[in-house]
Amino acid sequence: MEFTSVIDGANICKKFKNFTLDIPEFRIPKGFATALVGENGAGKTTLMNILAGVRLDYQGKLEYFDEREQNVEKVKERIGYTAPGLYFMPQWSIRQVEEICGLLFDRFDREKFRDICGKLNIGDGDGKKTVAKLSDGNRMKLMLASVLARETDCLLLDEPASPLDPLMRDGLCQMIREYLESGDGERSVFFSTHNVSDMENVTDYCMILERGRIVEQGFVEELKEKYLLVKGEHCDAEAAKQVLYSFSGSSYGFEGICLAKDLDRLAGMDVKVETATLSQICVAVMKAYTGLQLTA
Repeated sequence: MEFTSVIDGANICKKFKNFTLDIPEFRIPKGFATALVGENGAGKTTLMNILAGVRLDYQGKLEYFDEREQNVEKVKERIGYTAPGLYFMPQWSIRQVEEICGLLFDRFDREKFRDICGKLNIGDGDGKKTVAKLSDGNRMKLMLASVLARETDCLLLDEPASPLDPLMRDGLCQMIREYLESGDGERSVFFSTHNVSDMENVTDYCMILERGRIVEQGFVEELKEKYLLVKGEHCDAEAAKQVLYSFSGSSYGFEGICLAKDLDRLAGMDVKVETATLSQICVAVMKAYTGLQLTA
């Protein structure tokens, strides 16, 4: 499926001592929520920092928005970025966060910020609580409030769901969807995660990053047409194992991901074909490319 991109990248490369991020071509679809999925250490945060302008020591070229914006300050005004860790200084109060965001960004709405903080139950209501005294989940909610209170065209969210409880993760999905819908196709979201199952219902497009390289990507529906879930009896396990993209078996039977183009090779076996979840597809692809030794 063809799409207009909100961010384009070419030959993005960042070398570390024992790791290299190497992405020859990079495009984020405009108007959609895109998930960057990968295990810990795959390079997700490095890529996010490059896109957000936090890390500048990389090779390659990036272009932003329809105008192919190159002015760094204009780009930052149009992008909302959140990251784990010490995003705000620990001694800052919630009210100070509001003041600083108002100084840094022209299109920051203080009333909207306070409204979001209230709805998300951040702090004690008077804005005096410091960042250091907030839980990890509430710190992330404070970051989200700070970017959602701005008029932006793209959100870059690094592991936004990790510190959140299940209820708030569902709320995060709703906030992302509302953000996209309010933009009439002009707003985009790019978020990273190592566990896409909690964010699957808001993911339109998916990129799978392994060992510094994008090894698979596509719209979710296209990926679900390419990769199918197959279940079968134990007696067919060994034969099916030679065909399946990923495989897990027991004395009761087997299941695995099969490429749609290879489905005919299972003819004659008593198998059941189902639609795979995005999480199942991601795990299968990650297993195929991971450097981890998952078995003894």
